[in-house]
Amino acid sequence: MGFRCGIVGLPNVGKSTIFNAMTAAGAAAENYPFCTIEPNIGVVPLPDGRLDRLAKLFLPEKVTPTTVEFVDIAGLVEGASKGEGLGNQFLGHIRNVDAIAHIVRCFEDPDVVHVHGMIDPVRDVEVIETELMLADLDSVAKRVQKLEKQVKVGDKEAAWAHPACLKVQKGLGEGKPVRTLDLSPEEREAVRDLFLLTAKPVVTVANVAEQELASPPPSVARLRDCAQRQGAETVVISGKIESEIAELSPGERVAYLKELGLKESGLNQLAHAGYKLLGLITFFTAGKPEVRAWTIPNGTKAPQAAGVIHSDFEKGFIRAECYHYDDLIALGSEQKVKEAGKMRLEGKEYVVKDGDILFFRFNV
Repeated sequence: MGFRCGIVGLPNVGKSTIFNAMTAAGAAAENYPFCTIEPNIGVVPLPDGRLDRLAKLFLPEKVTPTTVEFVDIAGLVEGASKGEGLGNQFLGHIRNVDAIAHIVRCFEDPDVVHVHGMIDPVRDVEVIETELMLADLDSVAKRVQKLEKQVKVGDKEAAWAHPACLKVQKGLGEGKPVRTLDLSPEEREAVRDLFLLTAKPVVTVANVAEQELASPPPSVARLRDCAQRQGAETVVISGKIESEIAELSPGERVAYLKELGLKESGLNQLAHAGYKLLGLITFFTAGKPEVRAWTIPNGTKAPQAAGVIHSDFEKGFIRAECYHYDDLIALGSEQKVKEAGKMRLEGKEYVVKDGDILFFRFNV
């Protein structure tokens, strides 16, 4: 699994349309609020041109990409943290994802109603962010109350966690998402089990009209500034164009994107933004049986990378045969990589790099 991304936003902003285009999961996309009552889940391959080129070189029996799991969560509304709309039911689904893609409507369409009657992307972001912060405040307040009782009876762990919870509570009360707070690793660990919503990395997705994709409206610039202040990345896509791309063959997609003046689809942009926010990288295993991509956190050492494949690989790790994708492409074959001295043996302290191609040796 690459990472799990929750798709959130106000009703009728294009969440389910974008989800359908990305996953072909067939989620309903109707012109009324709360069409998505249960979260729709779709697992899609993570686009990576390197995997395709490796497959052409190795001609494997099987090619396995890493994946992104998208969770389409029903539209939030003002007051959701207090149970308005479908309320906390939605917020519970968000707690289980690694990152949040906040779909924000920037397109005008008289046939698709807006829950607030008019298009204002910055206001919409602030509505959702406020609801998430209020939900977090409620969680933290309950924890602080519990910790204070435990501190009074001399609980050392509670005494350690209490200051961090107070710091987070103060920040949320000042309208600051948890991800923007200056927390030490120890403070983050103290609140980790609360699964705070505003601690999650966010990608703000500006959903624009088809004709506006090449030259987005001024509202997108305002949205980008707003997102940056809240520690979020911004991606600009068109739900309609993504729907069209989803119906094309891989070759047709490349030609269509080129015609539109785009380097990559919205899915690619969202996946890359998610990887960046979560600090993830990809390594590969390659051979005749299978060429496969694997996702790990940046900074992972070789034994732990082996453990992603199988726990026995980590337990019995001896060493890793390692070379880089760039060297393979430059030289043309694995044999030439060996002859050029570019293949190395790495031990337990080796930190895996993005694009490494690894073969693990281990004791059973």
